[in-house]
Amino acid sequence: MHEPLIALFPPIEHGRTADEVVRQVELLILEGVLRDGDRLPGERDLAERLGVSRPILREALKELENRGLLVSRHGGGTFVADIIGQVFSAPLAALIARHERATADYLEYRRELEGLTAELAAARATPADRALLARIVDDMRAAHEAGHFDDEMEADLELHNAIGEAAHNIVLLHTLRACYRLLSEGIFYHRRLIFDLPGARDRLLAQHVALAEAIMAGDPARARRAAEEHIDYVTETNREAARQDDRNRIATLRLQQRQARPANTPRRTASSSRNDP
Repeated sequence: MHEPLIALFPPIEHGRTADEVVRQVELLILEGVLRDGDRLPGERDLAERLGVSRPILREALKELENRGLLVSRHGGGTFVADIIGQVFSAPLAALIARHERATADYLEYRRELEGLTAELAAARATPADRALLARIVDDMRAAHEAGHFDDEMEADLELHNAIGEAAHNIVLLHTLRACYRLLSEGIFYHRRLIFDLPGARDRLLAQHVALAEAIMAGDPARARRAAEEHIDYVTETNREAARQDDRNRIATLRLQQRQARPANTPRRTASSSRNDP
């Protein structure tokens, strides 16, 4: 039983049927314990851990596949299906990405969602939740000080996911994960553009720390306020990043135009145009 996920599956005490196995795995997925892409332990180890026969386990896994919750890869094992990716279909995600209005709507939606999530997390976080938040903040600080941009962005996303878990509301959790999936894929905006703005990384770090500390302190009102102020800042900086990106694009095109002009081609000025016959 060397698979690290084996400990997530408690032995079935009563009703050792395929239906009970299905129920247990469904709950692990519903509660966000098992995530998309997680590989289930091998059949022999999992059957032994659950205390059921291998035929019963196979029947349960087949039913979970039929429900779209698991996928089997020939010779590769059984994995949790990408059910989060199905919340926003590929055509819908592509459609959203092509229209700028969706970004403003997305951030407006996130402001309300994350404010509520932070408020609930402050009221409901367990010691394990608070320990995880503290660890992520430490990782974020370390990445920030070392100048490791990608690690800092990863910790940023992990912190928001951990806050979603600490709220202990499964509908909120899966909704947030679907939103963050689109964000990580650059559907709405590229976080790198925001991080590149002067002072943005320091400001974002301070906001994330304030948000985590409010939750760990058990202060729902402060946590909601911190979450909303964070999204307000992201909205503001996203607009500025878009403007700066547009300036860079125009400046680059102008430079290319100048470089493409033959060296002996004189520039036409307003005065020379007036003197033309």
